[in-house]
Amino acid sequence: MHAFHDSAGLWTLAWRRLRADRVAMTALAVVAVFLFLLAASATGLVAADWEEEVAVNYAPPAFVAPHATLATPAAPGVANAVPPANEFDPLAEDLRELRASLGKAVAEPAAGRAPSLLFGADKWGHDIVRKTIKGGETSIVVGLAAATLAVGLGTLFGAFSGFYGGMVDDFFNWFYNVFTAIPSILMILTVAAVLQQKGVLTIVMILGLTGWTGPYRLIRAEYIKHKAREYVMAADAIGASAWRKMFSHIFPNVSHVALVQLSILVVGFIKAEVILSFLGFGVPVGVVSWGSMLNEAQNELILGKWWQLAAAASAMALLVTAFSLFADALRDALDPKVK
Repeated sequence: MHAFHDSAGLWTLAWRRLRADRVAMTALAVVAVFLFLLAASATGLVAADWEEEVAVNYAPPAFVAPHATLATPAAPGVANAVPPANEFDPLAEDLRELRASLGKAVAEPAAGRAPSLLFGADKWGHDIVRKTIKGGETSIVVGLAAATLAVGLGTLFGAFSGFYGGMVDDFFNWFYNVFTAIPSILMILTVAAVLQQKGVLTIVMILGLTGWTGPYRLIRAEYIKHKAREYVMAADAIGASAWRKMFSHIFPNVSHVALVQLSILVVGFIKAEVILSFLGFGVPVGVVSWGSMLNEAQNELILGKWWQLAAAASAMALLVTAFSLFADALRDALDPKVK
């Protein structure tokens, strides 16, 4: 009962420290907004219709050109070239009907579309704001899930390696050296080639199975240091099992290391999703992410259409910064050495 009160007091003290940090609470609010949008997008409450062509192609942002109209430039000497009428041509009437139907077909897709949107549209006329929200759902899920998998594997392997030592430590060190001996990009491409499928789950597996080495190295060192501490020896004296000593006694004292690695990997994996999308191993056609948006934006920049790049990059930068600041503050609040 006494141990329960001590544990509750530690968590209460950590929350007080965190709540007193205005930067941390502001960052938490920003992360909470992104997570709310993720949940709303996943359930279809917002951005469910992001694929609707609601604006003209490359519609500019409203704050740049609020009265922009659809302009379809004609090819010189082609579109405006009208052949002279020939009343003796037996196909003249058919040609007039064909030209009229083609003109109607070209004009109809733009009918009812907005000339500008809050933050513009892409080449298909999709609303950039809705597309950014939907893309954030994919990128955030990839970052969080892949980082959780990588930190989970690294923590598990590091705990067993550092706590048991001997042959167990030798085996995990050999496994670690094999992974780190291969350049990370080659390892990612190798796993991607083995899985041979595109999708969010595939990206999570690629990043999670190749990103555990950093957490493993740090967690292993912490377990080697803590297993000789007095509180672990006391737990051993009362007959605590190895599993309980590893994860009930030692892990709470090294959890801040795992949190730091989680924050670093979330940031890194969101960026890695961009690289995978660029290399063709990212999300499949029909699924949008911040990575696929940035991949599209590189071609749009040539045409001077910068708003998709700005939307995706701004959303990513805001989330990454807020998540990093909150994770650092949480680490300091939970660090048992901070008084």
